[in-house]
Order: sequence, then structure tokens, then C-alpha cells
Amino acid sequence: MSVLSDLVNFDLPDSTDKVIAEYIWIGGSGMDLRSKARTLCGPVSDPSDVPRWSYDGSSTGQASGEDSEVILYPQAIFRDPFRRGNNILVLCDAYTAAGEPIPTNKRPAAAKIFSHPDVAAEVPWYGIEQEYTLLQKDVNWPIGWPIGGFPGPQGPYYCGVGADKAFGRDIVDAHYKACLYAGVNISGINGEVVPGQWEFQVGPSVGISAGDEMWVARYILERITEIAGVVLSFDPKPIQGDWNAACADINYSTKSMRDDGGIKVIKKAIEKLKLRHKEHIAAYREGNKHRLNGQHETNDIDTFSWGVANRCASVRVGRDTEKKGKGYFEDRRLPSNMDPYVATAMIAETTILWKP
Repeated sequence: MSVLSDLVNFDLPDSTDKVIAEYIWIGGSGMDLRSKARTLCGPVSDPSDVPRWSYDGSSTGQASGEDSEVILYPQAIFRDPFRRGNNILVLCDAYTAAGEPIPTNKRPAAAKIFSHPDVAAEVPWYGIEQEYTLLQKDVNWPIGWPIGGFPGPQGPYYCGVGADKAFGRDIVDAHYKACLYAGVNISGINGEVVPGQWEFQVGPSVGISAGDEMWVARYILERITEIAGVVLSFDPKPIQGDWNAACADINYSTKSMRDDGGIKVIKKAIEKLKLRHKEHIAAYREGNKHRLNGQHETNDIDTFSWGVANRCASVRVGRDTEKKGKGYFEDRRLPSNMDPYVATAMIAETTILWKP
């Protein structure tokens, strides 16, 4: 085992100029992440210098066997926290041989919105709070829970400390450091209300980079839980019953909101979100109806509301934003399995481009 460990941790630059590029893409479910590696002749820092590649889309639910080749377009590069050295993670999106985005590729539509001059001028910032649940591998039951049973009621677990309150902290801290190494703009972590549930935050990130960084952060977390022998779940309600669900709240601001008097712009944006509530709920992904039930710090899925410091509302405005008269707001309607490309782009489209 020590020989295997030595080889896994072998530092390539000592013996070769070549590097390993791990290509990452989103699979057919829209949530499953896939990756494979190839050798490059030397260090690379720009996605345009990374060659396109292909994969068998019939094995990921993204193409038929008769026309199975799907093309990967490199879009963003991150340092590889697993192989380290000059090795890289390459986030890609997927296209047909004719150059058309495949149906599960939501990045081009988001990039189009973020490249619109009106959106680009507003420099939209996103801070995404990604919640997730760690499950015991063979039983798909949260870690720290007795198999087939339940822990004590909610209360002591949120930001809790101690062997009877915090379960999986080694995984969480490993993910935190790996994201920082990779260049993901991860801004914090905390234990959540349900035992075995955690949260990490990415941002503030501008435009399309918010989606890129979130997908890479998810990939790194998947890899770390794979090593730990723990199952990662982004299910909004992995355990039914009197337990908080898992969400992915998005904190959002534009330049106009951050400038003096921005609270007026914030209120106008919230009114637009109210008018398009049904469209947003439909785009924020399935599973949300089990989470947005009017309980456990949520609003009812069919009702839109907002308030200052109100975590039971659809949209929350912070006390500091109200006091300063400028800042940001938080869209609290998003489930943990949301697509960050879809969600961030739709918020920008509704608040900046859409005309009621």
C-alpha cells in the first residue's frame, strides 16, 4: 500500500514536462459529473490552448449508440488538488459534432445572457450557498445517524462542535482547502441544521464564473467523498419528515444595487422576481416542492414574499443592506440540486433585461 501511495503522490515535474489534464463535464441527468484524463505536452493556463476532446455520449445518456460522439469544449482551468504540480482540472461543456450544444448543456445560454451589454455593465455578483448531505455508503442514510433510526431533534447541530454534533468535518475541511488550492473562490463552510448536512459558499463571483466555480467545487467534493467512501447527496429532501431540507440560496447584487441609493433598485428587482415567480420555480429544478412547504425556514412554493432578515420569505434583504440603503438580496427559493448556470442567468435576465 505504501508503494501505491508513493506513486499516487508522485510529483511529475521532477521527471517530465508533461502534465495531466482532467476533463470535467456534466452528465445526462444534469447533476452527475463525469471526468477523464489525458496527457498534455506542457503546462497550460488558458482554456483555448487545451485541445477539444470527445466521449461516448451513449454511455452518459446524452447521445444514441448510432451517433454517440459528443465533443468537449474546454471553458475554464483550475489547479488539480489531487495530482497537484502543474496538473489541471479542465471544466468543459458538451456539443454535437455539428457544434450545437447538447440539451443538458446549459452553459451557452447562460453565457449569452451574461455577455449582453446591459448585463455586463451591471457586473452581477453571486454568492451561492451550497448545502449537501453526507450519506453512509451501503445504506444511503446520513452519517452520524443510527442505521434505520433517527438522531435527536434539530437544534444542536447547526454550526455545532463535538463528536455528537458534527459528522464529516474531515471531508468538509479537505474540500475547503482543495477548493482554495484549485482556485475556486470558496468563501466559507459551516455545519447545517440537519446532522450530516453541511454547506459551503462560493463567491462573490461575477457572471458565468459563478456557475463554473460551483460545478468545479461540486466535482472536487464528489472526488473527496469518493476517497472517503461516503456518498454525496444534493437531494433537496434526502430524508422525509420533520427535518430541514437542503438548499442553494443565491446572494445577488448588481452595480446599481451596490451604489448609493441601490435599495430602490433592489426593490424593483424583487418586484420583477415576484411577477416571474412561477417561471423561476419551474427552472429551479424538481424536488423543490418537498422543500418549499412553508416550514423549516421556507415559504410555500406557490407564494412569493420578501422581507428584511426574514428567512421564511422567498427573498431576504439583510439588515445591513437596509441600513446602508444599498447592497444585495438573497433568493431563498433554490434547491440544493439547482443548475447554477440556469439559476444565475435567470436571475440576471429577470432583474436586468426583462421588461414587465
